[in-house]
Amino acid sequence: MSQQAVSVESHASGAAQEFYRESLRVLKDTQIPFLVGGAFALEVYTGVSRHTKDLDVFVRPNDVERLLLVLTQAGYRTELRFPHWLAKAYKDEHFVDLIFGSGNGICTVDDGWFDHGYPAEVVGVPVVLTPPEEMIWSKAFIMERERYDGADIAHLFRAQSKSLDWSRLLYRFNGHWRVLFSHLILFGFIYPSQRLQIPSWIMEELIRRLRLEMHSAPSDDKLCQGTLLSWSQYLIHTEDGEYEDARHRPRGTLSSQETTYITNRMTEDQEKKAS
Repeated sequence: MSQQAVSVESHASGAAQEFYRESLRVLKDTQIPFLVGGAFALEVYTGVSRHTKDLDVFVRPNDVERLLLVLTQAGYRTELRFPHWLAKAYKDEHFVDLIFGSGNGICTVDDGWFDHGYPAEVVGVPVVLTPPEEMIWSKAFIMERERYDGADIAHLFRAQSKSLDWSRLLYRFNGHWRVLFSHLILFGFIYPSQRLQIPSWIMEELIRRLRLEMHSAPSDDKLCQGTLLSWSQYLIHTEDGEYEDARHRPRGTLSSQETTYITNRMTEDQEKKAS
């Protein structure tokens, strides 16, 4: 994709657009690097536009505390919602998500996100967008009952396959390459006429890895990696000790206290929505 800045507007109300514009300007005034993702980045990369209720901003973990302080001083109500990946800044009914990792503890925002960002103009404000490779990486693990980001990934493959850095994308997935493979297989099902857009070498490499696994005995017979895809749907097997939670150290990056906090907080949110 060309590095020439692309302009994108919000499909939200005028009040929401003004909130996004004001928030981006406040963030830019801090001189702290940030990236815009979510619906804005998806529209630039794929042409798929959707109404968005919030502004997704990606920042390095070490910058979160300073940004929350600045936003508080600017009149926002701020909250460190999940200490390992998400903070929020509210003003009236609108809010900014400050994202510095992922719920499963895998996709930490690091320098690579910023090294490969794309310039754009969002609601009239010059910004840098999250790279499509990191968008795919972080979205690939979202497979909840109430939210599945696979369609976004298929749109990104369809629109950006020729310009994606496939080697870097494969590096991002690392030991979780099966997740990437699953989305590539589905892409060929969703868009049969476009399946050859995916470089043959990456499909051959993933098939090679699959064949190697077919001829070796599993070493993690007590491991459940489903919790990397959904915070809730595999707890029935991890909370009773039948399987080990892949989010936990040393395999993952989270402690049992952190995953218990996630479960309690997400359960509370679901109960509030249902009431």
